[in-house]
Amino acid sequence: MELVALTFASGWTSGINAYATVLVLGLLGRFAGVADVPAGLQRTDVLIVVGILAALEFFADKIPYLDSIWDGISTFIRPIAGAVIGALIAGANGDLLTLTLASLGGVTALLSHAVKSGLRLAVNTSPEPASNLGASLTGDVAVVSVASLAALYPVPAAIIAGILLLATIVLLIFAFTRIRKGWRALGNWMTKRAEAS
Repeated sequence: MELVALTFASGWTSGINAYATVLVLGLLGRFAGVADVPAGLQRTDVLIVVGILAALEFFADKIPYLDSIWDGISTFIRPIAGAVIGALIAGANGDLLTLTLASLGGVTALLSHAVKSGLRLAVNTSPEPASNLGASLTGDVAVVSVASLAALYPVPAAIIAGILLLATIVLLIFAFTRIRKGWRALGNWMTKRAEAS
């Protein structure tokens, strides 16, 4: 049960920020001795690379429209990261448990990524930059908090991740018209950048 909970919670955080998820889990496994964190996430080379990528994402995620472009690119990365973390948690033996946890991590990451990307498009339609910065910082705090809790107490972390996923899906439904507006605004922003260069 704890492996399923850890996979679900880390899948949810991977969908928001895969690099920060791997970094938090890896650091907790390596320096806090958390036994359930796979050894592959604790390697020095992995920690250095995801540390650099997490820093890049931290800054890219604070800039309106650039955050949506980053999310678009991350559509291919975040679900795979959730699946890989799930497979590593299961032991990556190629057995049914590995396939199940990889699927759970990947699907959860894809769901939370889709919700985050949609909500950020809606936030980008706001005229003031504080809402974008606030949404980004809220996501950062949620990722670090839930990933840390998942490593130490997987079941409560999975419950919190489930509640947050459901709450943001409901919010996404209510923000649908703003998301359509966000797509148009993103297209206009990209057109202006292309014309300027």
